[in-house]
Amino acid sequence: MKIPYLSASEYYKSIFGQKIYKISLDAGCTCPTRDGTKGTRGCIFCSAAGSGDFASSGKLSIQEQVKQAKSLVINKIPKRQREGAKFVAYFQSFTNTYGNQEALLATFNQAIAEPDIVGIAIATRPDCLNASFIQEIAQLRPPHYPDNQAFHISIELGFQTSKEQSVQFIRRSYENQCYVQAVKAIHAIAPQIHVVSHVIFGLPEETTEDMLNTVHYVLTSETDGIKFTVLHILEHTDLAELWKAGQIQTLSQEAYFSLLKQALALVQEYTRKTQKPIVIHRLTGDGPKKILLAPLWTANKKKVLNDLKSFLTPALL
Repeated sequence: MKIPYLSASEYYKSIFGQKIYKISLDAGCTCPTRDGTKGTRGCIFCSAAGSGDFASSGKLSIQEQVKQAKSLVINKIPKRQREGAKFVAYFQSFTNTYGNQEALLATFNQAIAEPDIVGIAIATRPDCLNASFIQEIAQLRPPHYPDNQAFHISIELGFQTSKEQSVQFIRRSYENQCYVQAVKAIHAIAPQIHVVSHVIFGLPEETTEDMLNTVHYVLTSETDGIKFTVLHILEHTDLAELWKAGQIQTLSQEAYFSLLKQALALVQEYTRKTQKPIVIHRLTGDGPKKILLAPLWTANKKKVLNDLKSFLTPALL
């Protein structure tokens, strides 16, 4: 049964002719909301790992991280798919364009040096990008890569919400227009770079209209892809303290699925009008079980995705 949206899996297959696996890496970065530039406590929902809880240890060299991360992925996939497996190096932890530009570019180049790395994904904040860095990222290319083959590069922007009150609550510390300008700058400087926008459903006091407005906002800002997730409550975060005090609640699986159905309908309508396919890179995230407090229904990711596929497919066809 064909899913009614363009998934990341299908998107990568259309480019490389096979399934592509992401390996999560740590470039050793921090964030301006943690180092005192814009704050010290980070975004209210963010764990101590800076959303990189599944990334390889930053204590390892990049080469060691790549080796370890590939090993973890390979051990999870069927043996028949292991030979010839290809990977995208995903710099997930914290803000990966925040720091010494030359050092970060050197780190990126180390990560993509192996012949089975076919792309790079760089997670960052819109307020931590500049034109020169975008230009340098656009030129990333492994030495082994054929001249006639494009190296896949994506920049993932943590946007989360367009509601100004929520922006203040989560301590994002940049205005919506900063995101819009960053997307425009990437497209203008390096149109080959694939832009992915992160969106969170379930932030406190957000209505269905608020959340769908966020989806509309990133679509009209001309993102190339979207990552959806439900709000997770993780131990040792400021959000966890509010949850323990009974001041906030999380979405049920039913409510989240309903929101996704409406959001994907907006994506479909946008694609029909613009003829621009939007890649859905994630339908929901999964917080690390050791520190996940709520919603607990997200803990079994395989079941959630199976339930979601069954829910969405007949609804959107």
